[in-house]
Amino acid sequence: AGIYVIGPDGTPFRVGFAPDSRSALKEHLTSKGVLVEVMVEAGLLIAPDDGGAPYDRFRGRVIFPIADGRGRVIAFGGRVLGEGEPKDLNSPETAVFSKGRELYGLYQAQKAIREDERVLVVEGYMDVVALHQYGIGYAVATLGTATTEQHIERLFRLADEVVFSFDGDKAGMRAAWRALENAFPALQDGKAVKF
Repeated sequence: AGIYVIGPDGTPFRVGFAPDSRSALKEHLTSKGVLVEVMVEAGLLIAPDDGGAPYDRFRGRVIFPIADGRGRVIAFGGRVLGEGEPKDLNSPETAVFSKGRELYGLYQAQKAIREDERVLVVEGYMDVVALHQYGIGYAVATLGTATTEQHIERLFRLADEVVFSFDGDKAGMRAAWRALENAFPALQDGKAVKF
């Protein structure tokens, strides 16, 4: 199931839901002719170490498609509903997806980033979606990893000002410090980093 959450410029986030089933996605994609091996390689299924049958990675979660710079879905993030661990789950690294290179919402935010000449980096998917719905279309999020030099370089190609707004807890403070450390090599005249 999916819903189209729309940003201020009309760009959809395509938020969806994965049922709490170990085989719903596998059965659906198999019926469309997708091979189980391809689903495992793409990170949609988990192949157990004991050789058992592969099962759906994302179960009982709100699903956030992660797009590349052209809007093509290259991975997924899932947020558990209610209790459960981990709360947030991303697709594993693949040939087309690297957490240290991609940012959630960047495709949807590119136009606003260029217009506002700044980018706001926040922690989570819902932070990005909510900010976009309230007209702050230049928001993006890291994908469960620290902000990398690759992230910073990519953002500075789009805007001269990068603003980080992380949670005020210890994890958020560590994330801010790491972002600052990784921003230093990319700083030059005309570029600014704020927290």
